[in-house]
Amino acid sequence: MSTCHFVQQLVPTPVGVLTLISDTQGIVRILWPNSSEKSNFLACSGQNLHLSQTIIALEKYFSRQSFSLPVFHTSGTDFQKSVWKALQEIPYGTTQTYAEIASKIGKPRAIRAVATAIGRNPFCILIPCHRVIGTNGELRGFAGGLPAKQWLLDFEKAR
Repeated sequence: MSTCHFVQQLVPTPVGVLTLISDTQGIVRILWPNSSEKSNFLACSGQNLHLSQTIIALEKYFSRQSFSLPVFHTSGTDFQKSVWKALQEIPYGTTQTYAEIASKIGKPRAIRAVATAIGRNPFCILIPCHRVIGTNGELRGFAGGLPAKQWLLDFEKAR
């Protein structure tokens, strides 16, 4: 008999039904409806403190209230983690470019590597990779799809 190492919960949001996955140490992933990563986790449906905290954070985000980040538990390189930390520092309702993020982490020539790290952000919306745009102001690739990225940016600007 197998035991589940991960617990998941589906959460309806204005941008689609997100899949939250956690283990005993924290949230492991927040996945978009179209994510192929769901098959990487053998997760049981259920509830725990980390899922509850994440649901509250998402509800507050979509209600335009401040929120506390849940405990994140993920692997990543030091470089990826530095990029994800920089994303958390982008103010609500604003955008930054990939080049600005690269400069912020002290790697101004690593724009493509920054873009790759952003693309691997395991915590959509709460670590706001949707706030990163191209140098020319264009929306670039987004795991949730460009319509979802535009929706999130418009939502934040309408505050």
